Amino acid sequence: MDEQFLNSLSTPEKESFKQGLEALINQTYVIEEEYKTLNESYLSLQTFIRQIVETLPNALWVLDVSGEIFLQNSEAEANAGLLEHIDTTQGHHEVEFNEATYLIKIVQKGDKTIISATDITGEKRKERLASMGQVAAHLSHEIRNPIGSISLLTSTLFKKVDIATKPIVLEMKKAIWRVERIIKATLLFSKGIQPSMGSFFLDELGAECEEALSHYTYTKEIALKVDLPHLAYQGDKDLLSLVFQNLLFNAIDAIEEDDNDTGTITLSYVKEGEFHCLDMHDSGKPIENSNILFEPFKTTKTKGNGLGLALSLQIIQAHEGLITLQENPKAFRILLP
Repeated sequence: MDEQFLNSLSTPEKESFKQGLEALINQTYVIEEEYKTLNESYLSLQTFIRQIVETLPNALWVLDVSGEIFLQNSEAEANAGLLEHIDTTQGHHEVEFNEATYLIKIVQKGDKTIISATDITGEKRKERLASMGQVAAHLSHEIRNPIGSISLLTSTLFKKVDIATKPIVLEMKKAIWRVERIIKATLLFSKGIQPSMGSFFLDELGAECEEALSHYTYTKEIALKVDLPHLAYQGDKDLLSLVFQNLLFNAIDAIEEDDNDTGTITLSYVKEGEFHCLDMHDSGKPIENSNILFEPFKTTKTKGNGLGLALSLQIIQAHEGLITLQENPKAFRILLP
């Protein structure tokens, strides 16, 4: 500051000037503290916004005017390749990526483009299953009556033909029985499982499997070994029998597709804690894709409609149990409480 200017001031003026300068300095400190507080609040708000963005279940990108990523969450980072398949010129649309379906929403805010991608694969799957279930149920209703008539006529024919022709008619009866099972399974699946609980013995399930074996057509020598205890259980015997028949027929098909000329199927029991564990082992071909094992209308076999295991899962869950696949040795394990 100019010394000559200070010397030209009177004592009261110097004092007043001094006080004004101190006030100005103090005000500077206040402004600096307010700036620090405001900056901390801004950083805190920025962190809070990022945390909110991170909690979103969908992928979120914010692009700047040049199309570069300004902000994204971890879900977006995990699906980085998805952004390349999104047309930012469209509004709401769907995109298929990595065997999943995403609903894309795009919003313009100033010079920023906000893109969200929500995985709707589950919803699309439910829609497809509902549609397929309705069609399958309708076809099953339409087929059931003529198949019933054919079954009755075949039984009559079996009684009247000569011995040389009976094996042919018997194969016809087996084929019709299998169609009737498919119709029953489809209608059960479309209507939903409603167990009718009653008391029966577990070894009756084994007897049902042995009886069902006589209705199934196969070409190889297959040995069925059943070792179930004469133990009372409370459940829906008909539905549980259907489960073990499904597993039995899957095992037969696996043996038929295997290179060996013979095969073995074993149904055994063990008690584990609060569960009855029933294991269906077979020596047949390994399961190719376990990921779609219980998916309705999907199958890894050369024959089948893909409903057997899906329906079995529903039945076991209706009994508050579990069904799992063991790969070495290959077996389906049913856990019933």
